[in-house]
Parts: sequence; C-alpha cells; structure tokens
Amino acid sequence: MPLPLSVIDFATVRKGSSVGESFADSVRLAQHAERLGYLRVWYSEHHNMPTIASSAPAVLIAHVAAHTESIRLGAGGVMLPNHSPLVIAEQFGTLAELHPGRIDLGLGRAPGTDLRTVRAMRREPSAAEQFPRDVRELQGYLNGRSIVPGVSAVPGAGTDVPLTVLGSSLFGAQLAAAYGLPYAFASHFAPDALADAVAAYRAGFRPSEQLAEPYVIAAVNVIAADSTEDAAEQWETARRERVRAMVGRDRELSEAELDMVMDSPAGQQILHMLHWSVAGTGAEVRDYLEDFAATAEADELMIAPASPTSDQVLRSMATLSEAWAPDPAATLSSTTPRR
Repeated sequence: MPLPLSVIDFATVRKGSSVGESFADSVRLAQHAERLGYLRVWYSEHHNMPTIASSAPAVLIAHVAAHTESIRLGAGGVMLPNHSPLVIAEQFGTLAELHPGRIDLGLGRAPGTDLRTVRAMRREPSAAEQFPRDVRELQGYLNGRSIVPGVSAVPGAGTDVPLTVLGSSLFGAQLAAAYGLPYAFASHFAPDALADAVAAYRAGFRPSEQLAEPYVIAAVNVIAADSTEDAAEQWETARRERVRAMVGRDRELSEAELDMVMDSPAGQQILHMLHWSVAGTGAEVRDYLEDFAATAEADELMIAPASPTSDQVLRSMATLSEAWAPDPAATLSSTTPRR
C-alpha cells in the first residue's frame, strides 16, 4: 500500500489577492484534499509575513473544519514558545470537542518570525528554552493529568489531541523520541539535517501512551503537472517568488533586481532551502517521492504545494493522487499512525 500523503497549506496571499481570498482558497484546498483521499491538512503559524496568512492556525482550522467532513486538520505547527500551553490546550481542546477525531497539534520551537515581531508578541527569545517542559505541560492539560496543581484546561482535558513534534535539527528529533511522539521534519525548507535527525529519532524512540512505534512525517515541495515542460515553468516561477518573498519583504523588486539576487550568495542560500523539491508529471513526481520517502525513512509524506496559482495547486494535488494510488481501492490515507 502507498504511504499516506498529507498537505501543508500556508494560506498563501498571492499577488493581487486579499487575505479573505486566501482563506477561501484554503477551504477549496481542504475540500479537494478530502475528496482525493489525502490524510490531513496542516497550517503553519507565521507572523509578519505579507504572503502567509496562517498566523492563527486554530482559527483557520475551525473555519476549514466547518466546511469539510472527514479530513484531519491541524497545526503544522503552533510555535509553542509564543504561547501559554494552557491557552493552546483550550484552543485545540475546543476544536477537538467541535470536530472529534479530526484535530492534530504539531508543535514547533522556533518563533515563526523575526526578533522584532517576537518582541511585539511580548515574548522573549529565551522562551524556546522552556519547550520540553511546555510540551509536558500541554500534554497534561490535554490528557486530563495536569502537572500544574489546581489548573485544568476547559475545554481540553481528556480530549487527548495527538501531538507531533516539528523540527529541522537533532533537538526536535531527540525530544520527540524521548517523549514517544511522532516527528515531522521540515525538509521542505530545511533540508540539511534530515537523515541525521530521522536516524536519531528512530534510534532513541521510547514508546508512549500515544505512540507505540516511531512515526516520521517528512515534508517536500511538489509540483505535478500534465507535462514536464509545464511543471518546469511553474517551478521556475515558484523559485523566483520564494526569493522575492524572502529578500524583498520591505519593497518590491524589479525582475532585473530579482535576477541579480537569484545569482547572489543570499539568493543561492534561499534556493538551497528548496533542495527537497520535485516538479514533473505525475509519474515523475511519484518516482521522486518514492525515492525521497526511502531516503527520509518516512511513514508519511507532507506535500508543500509549490504551484504559483490556486488552480494549479488543485490540479497538482489531483495529478499526484492519480499517480500515487491509481487503484481506487488503495486510498492515500490507508496507512495511519498508531495513536
């Protein structure tokens, strides 16, 4: 049976579109993923980024969940140092009560933004040092065994919302292993430590109430199109837009300026972040993903759609679905983690 495929949705605000339109696109994407048999859609917490509208994952999940029926939805992830564990337990406990059996909670240690924005959120960079304890505190609220005397999450207690540790380094891998949690590696933008982190996670894994065996989710950028040429054209546009978004946050770059940045060391460093990426026909993408899954020792693949337009993203997801599980009886979500 094929590995399950999932999707990470950044609620991209495309040029000429509004935030409201990006949320409508997110609903369309989740409904499309549900029809195609994808396992889950996750939304990642970012702040002060003009092209990413998923700054409040819990609110976005609630909206999308109300417009879908069965697909799992979650944060990929909530940046826990930005928040009180109690508040996150209450938010995701509320979601779990409203949509039983459909809510995931991925947890990250980075702030998801720059230092100026961290200060605007009234947080300190040192908050990340409390991440292991914050995860334990959050677990206690969700499983009804709070480690804070006299404090319970309402809603939240007893919902057992499944947690996943997100990471791009050995720290997250080792923590997920020690706590017996699934581990999701952000290889779609941080490729270098993938093999070492997964090896450390699998070697150090300790079974827990939530998870009996190691479970690895690996992320990869994907464009699947009707032809190799179309995919290559979309990929070139995606590469340029990624560099434009990361370098030109405070001003609009001309195409000539963008060309210069693309060839600069800074531009090449940004493009290196996209190392684990594929653009091609359905068959070409399938072959790449099979090799990538073996390299990553993945139990599930998290697809980061890289096509430039919303319609192209939906077409890409369908093209991949058709190539990945051509037998209607072999659904994409046939393999699920042991919770």
